[in-house]
Amino acid sequence: MLDAALFLTVMGMFALGLKRPFVWVLAYLYIDILAPQKIGWTLTPLLPISLIAFLLAFAGWAVADPKAETRFTLRQGILLVLLLYCFMTLQWAEFPENAQGKWDWVWKALVFAIFLPFTLFTRLRIEAAALVLVLTAGAIIISAGMKTALGGGGYDSLYFFVNDNSNIYESSTLATVSIALIPIILWFAKHGTIFPPDWRVKTFAGLLIFACLLVPVGTEARTGLVCIAVLGLLMLRDVKNRIMYLMAAGALGVMALPFIPASYYERMATLGSLQSDQSASTRVQVWMWTLDYATENPLGGGFDAYRANEFTYDLPVTRDEGGALVTEIKEVTDESRAFHSSFFEMLGEQGWPGLFLWVSLHALGLLQMERIRRRWRNRDIPTEQWQGPLASALQFSNIIYLVGATFQGIAYQPVFLMLIGLQIALSTYCRKRDSAKAEAERKALREARRTAASAKPAMP
Repeated sequence: MLDAALFLTVMGMFALGLKRPFVWVLAYLYIDILAPQKIGWTLTPLLPISLIAFLLAFAGWAVADPKAETRFTLRQGILLVLLLYCFMTLQWAEFPENAQGKWDWVWKALVFAIFLPFTLFTRLRIEAAALVLVLTAGAIIISAGMKTALGGGGYDSLYFFVNDNSNIYESSTLATVSIALIPIILWFAKHGTIFPPDWRVKTFAGLLIFACLLVPVGTEARTGLVCIAVLGLLMLRDVKNRIMYLMAAGALGVMALPFIPASYYERMATLGSLQSDQSASTRVQVWMWTLDYATENPLGGGFDAYRANEFTYDLPVTRDEGGALVTEIKEVTDESRAFHSSFFEMLGEQGWPGLFLWVSLHALGLLQMERIRRRWRNRDIPTEQWQGPLASALQFSNIIYLVGATFQGIAYQPVFLMLIGLQIALSTYCRKRDSAKAEAERKALREARRTAASAKPAMP
């Protein structure tokens, strides 16, 4: 029944696209995030639904959407250059077979991020894309939150819809995505129009946010705890009563303590003991190796270049011997360890040029969203009061992603590339509105001058 429901949902979206081709864009967002072809057993894996939706989205835009106001922006140019550069490094990749496997999904994620802003030229389309993104990821988040609330979970033991430790289904990635989506959920609870923010929408938004906060607990992802702390600090900027906000946050934290399992405390405690934690020590060694590797290979080693690493380091190990704690130094040799950081992932795979492009892409996004937030925050017209808060929400999501990406190799994560597409679309939308408004003001001024000139009495 689940397989049939997923298949009929996808087929229904394809059919609706015949009337409204933009639905095919939403269908691709849904399929790329949820991966129903991996959840089903017979019907959904029967067809290459992801590829079909990908092609239909482009075909629908090419046939049905207006092109007169289509603009290719600087950030889309950076994405395009990054795409081409990744293809170049693929040619000299140290591990060609593994690199080809990663390239097979990276190029689609980058191409769709470049394409998505072309289709989002109205408020309704921007909101629809953001809503499908939130609700699709929300399906996974709600499931994980329910299992956590009922006592399930644990590191590498919280099961999702698929038994696949990749994309959004990787535990630390899902924890980062969950926290990054909270600002956008809050925006929908106040400014949404597809589902007007009545008590039902606000109740659902509150419960979804609660599920988002449970995901780092259920997965025991340390990155998720850091992301929650960053989100709490960021929200101080926009709340009206900061004292009440801090008191409420503290009260909620204290109330949640009895429901958090002991295993979560034990894992979070390793955040303060990096030298004695093998996972953290390994990451530091990988990062040092990557810096040396980039010195020898400044243009990068292609996808999965981390497979070339090998290193030996000393790790303090403490054990209990007859009630006394004894610490000894253990020599550890490791190899082919993942980068565990998007910054070092880009540096190792794409070299210094790739890292510069990736950092520039996100830095420009943060600056664009801040400019929109400031220019649109004090508008009085109702139709101009949603842009600033959405820019702020997308900015917060981007910051949380960058924090999470510091400790995970998620530089090409499709969900966050989709958020970049939303940022570009919002920036283009606001720039067009500002330009139209400025042109209308100039036209009104010219008309006023002509009227004044014609009203002057003729000289004798």
